[in-house]
Amino acid sequence: MSPVPAQLPAQIVDDPIAVRAALLDWYDLHRRVLAWRPGPEAPRPDPYGVWLSEVMLQQTTTPHATPYFKAFTQRWPTVSDLAAAADEDVMAAWAGLGYYARARNLLACARAVAGEHGGVFPETEAGLLALPGVGAYTAAAVAAIAFGRAANVVDGNVERVMARLFAVETPLPAARPDLRRLAGSLVAEDRPGDWAQALMDLGATVCRPGRPLCERCPLTVWCAAFQSGVPERFPLKVRKADRPRRHGTAWVLRDGEGRVALVRRPAKGLLGGMLGLPTSDWTAAAGEGPAPVPAPADWRDAGAVEHVFTHFALTLEVRAGEAQPGVGEGNFVWTLMEDALAALPTVFRKALQRALA
Repeated sequence: MSPVPAQLPAQIVDDPIAVRAALLDWYDLHRRVLAWRPGPEAPRPDPYGVWLSEVMLQQTTTPHATPYFKAFTQRWPTVSDLAAAADEDVMAAWAGLGYYARARNLLACARAVAGEHGGVFPETEAGLLALPGVGAYTAAAVAAIAFGRAANVVDGNVERVMARLFAVETPLPAARPDLRRLAGSLVAEDRPGDWAQALMDLGATVCRPGRPLCERCPLTVWCAAFQSGVPERFPLKVRKADRPRRHGTAWVLRDGEGRVALVRRPAKGLLGGMLGLPTSDWTAAAGEGPAPVPAPADWRDAGAVEHVFTHFALTLEVRAGEAQPGVGEGNFVWTLMEDALAALPTVFRKALQRALA
């Protein structure tokens, strides 16, 4: 890594215009091609697409979210189309994107935009924040990218860029207010949407976690972490506590017609309102508490699956059985196997695939 000349500033203090110009010039040459991002000569992005992509990206990566975004916008091309969709159809289409509470908030927001705003998103951060399920980050992103508002858009990529640019010694998460303030010091009325996306692209492709690609970065002459010689040291982080582990049992009950027995989960709580396999409670210790079978069958051990939720890890023992004729007809949602594999949340799809294997 080449040393930076001593006369260059270690931090941005008096020339934000030069910093913005350098990053925007880089963005014009290296901007990512994304399903929700129109080309450089296209008009401003559709607010619906910006909002939808930002919600999808909250807990997943761009490559993972892209096919979901394409499927959603093909099936529901406008926010009003999404607002009119059946809850269960949206939940099934969301499977694999994380928290289903976000899918419920997605529908609530779409219905508010369609019903209270005539299918048109508010243009201001304040108006966007008033929508169900829209937080500060999403409101800022939509305001900046879709409406050209000078909003301070700060995600994990932007936090990392700011932590390195200013060599912030406070560890995350305590550093977040300072990182947000530093990012805000660079926001301007000129090209605010491009500026927000440029910071995100820089963090995603150059100022990466682990080993940043400083040789490709347009901001090294201002970057205090680069000048320190150990840019990968930033941002500092407090070690996360290990996730607690829970245990449970899932039952895969099949009939002679190629169907599997599913249940509708309670509306509130984890995976609320979704179809799932019958399961025991998920407890802190294996074998803790009773695990009554959902129906009489010749149950066999089909192994176990592991799944990681945001706040805990789960070990799910899988039991498989063949239903006797007429068993549990009123208690289950009998679903064709291929439909179940397509619609189930990931944890239950894993268990079903384990039983089939």
